[in-house]
Amino acid sequence: MTTILRVLAELLRAFALLMAAGLSLPALAAQGGRFSDRLDVLTHFTPIWLAGLIVAAVLWAITGRQGRTTPVLALIGTLSALTLMIPEWSAASARTGGKVDGETLKIVQFNLWGLNRDPGATARWILATDPDIVVIEEGSGRPQVVLRALKTRYPHQTTCAEPSPCSTMILAKRRPISEGGLSTALSGAELPGAWATFADSRGPFTVVGVHYTWPWPAGPQQQQTLRLAKVIEGFPKDRLIVAGDFNSTPWSFSLRRQDRLFGLERRTRAIASWPAGDFTRLHFAIPVPLLPIDHVYAGTAWRTVDVRRGPLLGSDHYPVVITLAPAG
Repeated sequence: MTTILRVLAELLRAFALLMAAGLSLPALAAQGGRFSDRLDVLTHFTPIWLAGLIVAAVLWAITGRQGRTTPVLALIGTLSALTLMIPEWSAASARTGGKVDGETLKIVQFNLWGLNRDPGATARWILATDPDIVVIEEGSGRPQVVLRALKTRYPHQTTCAEPSPCSTMILAKRRPISEGGLSTALSGAELPGAWATFADSRGPFTVVGVHYTWPWPAGPQQQQTLRLAKVIEGFPKDRLIVAGDFNSTPWSFSLRRQDRLFGLERRTRAIASWPAGDFTRLHFAIPVPLLPIDHVYAGTAWRTVDVRRGPLLGSDHYPVVITLAPAG
């Protein structure tokens, strides 16, 4: 039995070394995202690198703490991962709430997923949450059931410009005073999205909804950021709201550059929204979301009252619910 345990310990130590070496490399290479969009792809998986490196360090510790290569590699990779994630965690600790005088604006940002497993429950949750505006992505296919169920309460539905079909939509209770699709604003460029301008007691405000492509291959997503930045320059930014599935995590340098380029404050901080439930053909469900990729931005005239992740529904995303109020 002693021999078996010794062999098992050696195997675990070797496995820990391989983990530390294999995960510290991408964790370090992710720092290259500062100057390379290709390397920036690695930043999106930072929570995975971090979790694996912690496991490697634990395995090294429980198998006798022999050698120094494993803990050194794990420490270097962990520090690299933490430098990417800590700024977002720190921003997430910022206070929200406070006394609300007057009207508020509740928005649900939700990628419904074209293969939505339970569109009925999705529609019932949105109706029970009763937001003023719903920004949705992947609203075609099975989610058509959701749209039909919401039509009575949200009769005003703005989507992308024709002729291209689009599954990104802004649903609202109130009639917009103007609206349009981003395809038109971008002269046919690929950026699924829409905008709608509404009016309240303080005047007009605009909501923009978008759906970005994946961060790989590198390049197209960064181009979408540049194109969207040009679009939102056409709206007064103090009351502007931009929401969508950006397919980009806050520890990526691409999203950090977008935050600066938009000139708006991102109100969703460290709210993981993907993956949700059984989203693969192998029916493998991850118990908790790992990546914050659904974001809401707002201008200085808005104050964040509350922002939270919604429940597990039929999508591969969790919804995000945000309540805003006038800042002054």
